[in-house]
Amino acid sequence: MDSGRAFDLLIVGGGINGAGIARDAAGRRLRVLLIEQAGLAHFTSSASTKLIHGGLRYLEYLQLRLVREALRERERLLSIAPHLVTRAQFVLPYQRQLRPAWVLRLALLGYDALAPGSSLAPSRGVRFATSGLGEPLRAGLMKGFTYADCTVDDSRLVILNVRDAYERGADIRVGHQLLRAERTGEYWRAEVLDSASGRSYTVMARVLVNAAGPWIGEVLNQRLGGQSGRSVRLVKGSHIVVPQMYAGEHAYVLQNADRRIVFVIPYREQFTLIGTTDVEWPQEPRAVSISAAETDYLCRTVNGYFKRSIGPQDVVWSYAGIRTLCGDAASKASELTRDYSLELDAPTGAAPLLTVVGGKITTYRPLAEQTMSRLAPFLPALPGPWTADRPLPGGDFPDGGLPAYLAQAQRRWPFLPPPQLRRMVHAYGTRLARMLDGVTAREAMGEDFGGGLTRIEVDYLMRQEWACSTEDLYWRHTKTGLHASADDRQRLGEYLRGVLPMLAGLT
Repeated sequence: MDSGRAFDLLIVGGGINGAGIARDAAGRRLRVLLIEQAGLAHFTSSASTKLIHGGLRYLEYLQLRLVREALRERERLLSIAPHLVTRAQFVLPYQRQLRPAWVLRLALLGYDALAPGSSLAPSRGVRFATSGLGEPLRAGLMKGFTYADCTVDDSRLVILNVRDAYERGADIRVGHQLLRAERTGEYWRAEVLDSASGRSYTVMARVLVNAAGPWIGEVLNQRLGGQSGRSVRLVKGSHIVVPQMYAGEHAYVLQNADRRIVFVIPYREQFTLIGTTDVEWPQEPRAVSISAAETDYLCRTVNGYFKRSIGPQDVVWSYAGIRTLCGDAASKASELTRDYSLELDAPTGAAPLLTVVGGKITTYRPLAEQTMSRLAPFLPALPGPWTADRPLPGGDFPDGGLPAYLAQAQRRWPFLPPPQLRRMVHAYGTRLARMLDGVTAREAMGEDFGGGLTRIEVDYLMRQEWACSTEDLYWRHTKTGLHASADDRQRLGEYLRGVLPMLAGLT
């Protein structure tokens, strides 16, 4: 590492906010360094409900600006990441003892009105007796509503933003941790630890962006010696995945007596994703897992609506993450805003610090734009916004879009089983041609480490996307861990131990 090298922006955190800011800034020709202590999307940004949505329930708290912005971004992300973002129908069953039907209908009409010109279908009422949408539901549920939103591969959204930032000149360092930083006039002097080598080095930056998610407080108070001016709450959200509960691509939105909602979403063709919870996290941030109480809560919610009952024994995978939310101690976790706050600390004549608090996957791009707007006075001659209509890597489909490209891929690589091909096209889009360049037979892709994760894909992910562990490969860069056996994991671990030393430092 070049000790003392100077950057315009040093971004701490490789989640969705840091990734979006890095991409935006690199595209404006700034010298950007992004450091991430673990792996890209390692914590919160890979632990979402996998939705790109306006947040229907936020209307209940009159967060109209947030919903409007999110719905606008839903349309933009469909355009710039068509391989990652997918339209979906959501079914909201009506329960008399919970919110009145007129309240739900009014909220949905408002949701439609806040998305003028949307390419998604408007909301409508539905009678389950005459609709297949009611088939998996309990007999007492007679009617409900449908509306449209989108699902997303959250961790790949992060990774492809970082990849684009890298291709526009950003320096990306995964497994690098900020040890300390101090202002030296108009620059930050930061000491960074390279965890793989155990060596530290120094860089200089005109601006420091704290996008460390749950660790923003630790960065401020222990690495920078500063204090946050905003009340910050840590809330754990958990999800479970069970075998497919029903046929169809539609999702369900289940109301609970505690006024929370739980999503039930088709996932990876053979599974159903259920979540989320909201549990206060008073401890220091760290990697977390679902509790038995959270699993029971999600199962009980589903069992109150569906004919088929589920329990902890049905869970094939679970995950949890800690969200950083703005709010005071008087609010319930479920009532805290999912909006974001940008805290700028810029003493006269000193290098500025910008801390990102809160935010959601859907609104990461305008968050990045507003970050650059706030920093513009410190970065003279900064070019204007550009990310709203530029496809993410792999999203530049020719005429006919994703369906036409998938049909073309089936003709080009007929040796790939349809489920594997669909997974790879959705993950890599047009970049799949780079990975499979010259491949004419399945055998040329090398050993299968489970779920269709072959050696050629593993090598690509390590060289091109900073993957460096079995957990990265199985659960963040792909979700092939859902199909991998213990033997598969052992074989992949052995392969990585052999190749990682040779790939160190390559991208």
